[in-house]
Amino acid sequence: MNLKKPDFWKYDKPNIYAYLLSPFSILIQLLNLLNLKKKTKPKIKTICIGNIYLGGTGKTSLSLKINEILKTKNIKSCFVKKFYRNQIDEQKILRNNGKLFLSANRLNALKEAQNENYDIAILDDGLQDKSIIYDKSIVCFNNLNWIGNGMTIPSGPLRENIRNLKKYNNVFLNGNLENLEMLKNKLLKINPELVIHVGKYNALNINEFSKDDDYLVFSGIGNHQTFISMIKNYDLNIKKDLEFPDHYKYSIDDIDKILQEADNLNCKILTTEKDFLRLKHKNLSKINFIKSELIILDENKLIKSLL
Repeated sequence: MNLKKPDFWKYDKPNIYAYLLSPFSILIQLLNLLNLKKKTKPKIKTICIGNIYLGGTGKTSLSLKINEILKTKNIKSCFVKKFYRNQIDEQKILRNNGKLFLSANRLNALKEAQNENYDIAILDDGLQDKSIIYDKSIVCFNNLNWIGNGMTIPSGPLRENIRNLKKYNNVFLNGNLENLEMLKNKLLKINPELVIHVGKYNALNINEFSKDDDYLVFSGIGNHQTFISMIKNYDLNIKKDLEFPDHYKYSIDDIDKILQEADNLNCKILTTEKDFLRLKHKNLSKINFIKSELIILDENKLIKSLL
């Protein structure tokens, strides 16, 4: 099932729907506090790339980049991810860029990585997994989404209260350099000890696409507007964009409609690599994807803080 985030989650302030749901949010947070698990410190060194805002914060992109950097330092690193059936796209991307240990239980995946003598396990998600004591954790935020209306699920998009940033050390801001000073100020008001890192998306194959063409752009990712912003930074003309829920499973009918809409608008079609990996259609040759990577602006500082 593909569920789209409610629009009121995106508002700067809570509305009546958010307040009506607040008793459920309080109950969920209380249950989380009471959900005491035995904590295990894995023997393998762990770096957890997680988030507080639900989805679309660039965890996978940062995991890929950190793995790439560690390889250049001759450190044997791998990816660890909890198995979710609706995240096959992310699993494929991780596998295409390194060794992935996948399990319904992260601790089991970590034991496999340890048995194969990896030095560092990079966990794509898992910040709220109370069964594991991580060596290092990074909390990711999207520059545009930030914390939405600031409330926890189901009143808002937060997995845990934003004040919990007091227990973390590293924050990573993902996007196209939007709202940086404002976000840094807000983060440091919550926790003055936070080390804030910044990343920017770079399109690797942008030269394949002409600025003289018009484009219909679609995606089913958690940060659709960041993807659109990146494309616009390269001066491509987006005539129309279509946003689907995160990890959306496209039907043949969905693709037919996208192809027809592009034909009506006389547009070429662009999507993300993650979306392209989820597509099944006979006319995929008419759909192109932009391959992007995350550039860490303070790479040396980030790696130093992790190692």
